[in-house]
Amino acid sequence: MREEVLAGEPVPGEEAVEVGLRPRRLDEFIGQREVKDRLSILLEAALTRGQAADHVLLAGPPGLGKTSLAGIIAAELEVGFRITSGPALNRPGDLAAILTNLDEGDVLFIDEIHRLPRPVEEVLYPAMEDFQLDIVIGQGPSARSIRLDLPRFTLVGATTRTGLITGPLRDRFGLVERLDHYPPEDLERIVVRAAGILGVRLDPAGAAEIARRSRGTPRIANRLLRRVRDFAEVRGDGIVTEAAALEGLTLFGVDVRGLDKVDRALLDALCARFGGGPVGLSTLAISVSEPAETVEDVYEPYLIQQGMLVRTPRGRVALAAAWEHLGLTPPPQRPGGLFD
Repeated sequence: MREEVLAGEPVPGEEAVEVGLRPRRLDEFIGQREVKDRLSILLEAALTRGQAADHVLLAGPPGLGKTSLAGIIAAELEVGFRITSGPALNRPGDLAAILTNLDEGDVLFIDEIHRLPRPVEEVLYPAMEDFQLDIVIGQGPSARSIRLDLPRFTLVGATTRTGLITGPLRDRFGLVERLDHYPPEDLERIVVRAAGILGVRLDPAGAAEIARRSRGTPRIANRLLRRVRDFAEVRGDGIVTEAAALEGLTLFGVDVRGLDKVDRALLDALCARFGGGPVGLSTLAISVSEPAETVEDVYEPYLIQQGMLVRTPRGRVALAAAWEHLGLTPPPQRPGGLFD
């Protein structure tokens, strides 16, 4: 598989390690069983016909494997893999340059596709549907439009904000899939696989403890594994046991529910400072010195899934689980289930 990264610089450090942990084939990808089943049918049908696969849109929170699945699609089809992102495509010409350099059957991956500027998105419509590209030559009265034929390609788009994708763009994808958070048993298998690649000596109980605190996200599981490995090598015998995982994760600020420092700061501000709410998003974000978008997209979804937080028309409200996790006494409940 020929792989090329467009409109971006190579990423050093931990993200480079993360790339090495990504599965290369569909049978290596752990979890998301229904998504894998539907993708396998799509890819096998495309291979049987000898054609490019339908365009695929992958949605879901960060770290669940959208980029990995895009690379797997290219690997299974044995075609080139081109990578770019929505924010990097500022002008229609940027996208046109990429499209005209694709080979037959190539997979083009656009990360954060919901952030495509509208003029760029409109260039994408005929490219996805008719595999043709409209180019305007000249300016003013002498300007004329020509249409270029493009090789048949597969567009894989990834988004963390499905609601921001316009209807015309979403409707042009042949397969739309949403990735869900992973159960602990799948995360445990992911941790064991990553430990084998990284050469980490891992006890099964240690793997289970890391998986339990990984917020249902493989990227977080891999990151916690590396931090616990460091702790075990520096302050232990190098083996990631349950005790090493417990002590190491506590040292790095990850508690038994998988909450980190910012999560606990949000709950503390909501409960101790604002009496459990309701509190507006901007006020809550300012209280923990985080952008409102980060609070809404990164931290709130997990707190809501854990039953600690609820969004209401008047603002954010802490639920009983949040008070209990902080060791505080919740106020009396109203009949509707929220607090006075």
